[in-house]
Amino acid sequence: MTTPLTRFLSPTSIAFIGGHECEVAIERTLALGFTGKIWAVHPKREKLGGIACIKSVEEIDGSPDAAFVAVKRELTIDIVRHLNKIGCGGAVIYASGFSETGDVGKDLQRQLLEAGRSMPLMGPNCYGFVNAMAHAALWPDEHGLEPLERGVAIITQSGNIACNFTMTRRALPVAAVFAIGNQADVDIAQMLEALSEDERITAIGLHIEGLKDIPAFAKAAEIARTNRKPVIALKTGRSEQGAKVTMSHTSSLAGADTLYDALFERHGIARMTSVTAFVETLKFLHHGGPLKDNRVVSMSCSGGEAALIADMAIEKDVRFPEFDRCTKPKVAATLNEYVSIDNPLDYHTFIWNQEDKLTATFSAVLSGGFDVAMLILDIPTSPLMKPDTWLVTAKSLANAARATKARTAMVASLPECMPLDLADELAGSGVAPMMGLDDALTAFEAAAFIGRNWTRRDKAPVLPATEARGGDLHTLSEHDAKQLLKSHGLSVPEGIVCRHGEAVKTAESLGFPVTLKVSSAAIAHKTEAGGVALNLKTKDEVAAAARHMAHLADHVIVERMVTGGIAELIIGLKADPQFGLGLVLGAGGILTELLKDSATLILPTSRPEIERALKSLKVWKLVEGFRGKSGDQEGVVKAVEAIAAFAEAHRGLIEELDVNPLIVLPPGQGAVAVDALIRMRKE
Repeated sequence: MTTPLTRFLSPTSIAFIGGHECEVAIERTLALGFTGKIWAVHPKREKLGGIACIKSVEEIDGSPDAAFVAVKRELTIDIVRHLNKIGCGGAVIYASGFSETGDVGKDLQRQLLEAGRSMPLMGPNCYGFVNAMAHAALWPDEHGLEPLERGVAIITQSGNIACNFTMTRRALPVAAVFAIGNQADVDIAQMLEALSEDERITAIGLHIEGLKDIPAFAKAAEIARTNRKPVIALKTGRSEQGAKVTMSHTSSLAGADTLYDALFERHGIARMTSVTAFVETLKFLHHGGPLKDNRVVSMSCSGGEAALIADMAIEKDVRFPEFDRCTKPKVAATLNEYVSIDNPLDYHTFIWNQEDKLTATFSAVLSGGFDVAMLILDIPTSPLMKPDTWLVTAKSLANAARATKARTAMVASLPECMPLDLADELAGSGVAPMMGLDDALTAFEAAAFIGRNWTRRDKAPVLPATEARGGDLHTLSEHDAKQLLKSHGLSVPEGIVCRHGEAVKTAESLGFPVTLKVSSAAIAHKTEAGGVALNLKTKDEVAAAARHMAHLADHVIVERMVTGGIAELIIGLKADPQFGLGLVLGAGGILTELLKDSATLILPTSRPEIERALKSLKVWKLVEGFRGKSGDQEGVVKAVEAIAAFAEAHRGLIEELDVNPLIVLPPGQGAVAVDALIRMRKE
């Protein structure tokens, strides 16, 4: 399928405009075996990279599919204007000095976009791309790619990081690398959409510094998901203090990075935290795509390795389930009585260097219905050692993989112990050649995450464009906030605002026990200020509490005390300039800041997404049932939906919201918001 970028990214004719950088790019393109038309443009040089030069872009006798423009920023604009005029399919803008340099650069970038108009522009301030499938290198530097018919694609903003990815020696089939710079025009979202339509691309890796259009990226991610194109992301900024604590607890939980996590989770994009895990996960996805689930079986001839891999998996979302009743005796029949048939399996060295017996054992294990089978095996690569007997084990695994068609990986604990020629042989036999135990487990975890995401039936909500509207920000009083949320379906305690002297009479009218709180929009954290008194059972207790709070504000709130709670949760909203509103769910009450047990969703959301987020919380075990007590799960979901409905009705006005705590009552009794804070703009 073609996209607006297809012609540009897979060119059959290219114009190179500039000096040294263009000469390098032409040489790299020719080295890849490019056979299409090349124009070399330079006002003084006779040749660039062996190609005869024309003096200016006006002499181009045709309409190039792509252009690589490597001249000064001021000259770039007129050149782009002419390329657009002759119908060029797109241009890489190498020059820097645009929006990244201040106001003058921003104005030049605006002129550049006007000159290009409908022609795709990659950059400026970018290296461009190498597409090994198209034998094209619009690229001013060294690279390590070779012609390929299919493989993974990597998109990054950084030219240096892109260059590094081309130099991997990990048996990763990189088909194309794109360094897109400033994203003035062509951005990560457009690239993701275009590459997800290319059947030759087996998986897509994104190195993300920032996204300029979250709704557009979400749309592209959903296209990739629909096309069953696995995507992983290495997103920088995990350490960024994206949420500065202002008035709400939500602000400390919902930083920008948690919203990226929510975006990736929604669309099945597996997030990586290291370069090596990024590479190994792309490799594993190339060799068979996502997994149905996370059931792993491990094999090694060492008890130490079996114990090590089991320990390493504790921090990963992977499982080593026991062999089932059919598989266990089949495996046992291939080994002697000294071998304990467990998972991870230590098959010992009794069958070392015996291809038939090793193949039989591996085949029996692989027939067990696991989502992926891994063999831990490091091949000697030292010139002082002979690898022959180790290679027998590797060959036996390949035999078993071919016979059973099971998803299989051979994992070297040390990268240098996976010879690249062997890696190629394994790949040809359907075995993923993985390097590094921890990275392999990360790859399995990511593949299972993507696979489970793809099986969901609920459709991802469409993200609207973000907007801020209304007048000045103001903080509602607790009572007003609760009444507003009550109008959208949230349960709140019955309560009355009164003067201190009327607190006793009000409490009597409501019925004991009651809660007394200071009523002031200026005091966000009432407990810390001494403005909360709970479980007051007598007139004297109410009177004493009212006197104690008199110096804080003129009014108090008297509410019926909510008793019998099973758990306390927090539900919050936080405005973000890129994402709109983030919805935070987590452990509430005094444990909010301590535990930081939370999950973040992007609004709008759906009931299945809310339920998954709640079930991911540690505190949810109390709601599901613990030591004979359980909470009203449906009541919690309805409370979250009520706040989501409030958010939708006031989109663009809300800055932040805290419902903390939401007290979860026993089944059938619901969940009640006993405290609420809302900051929003006046409409």
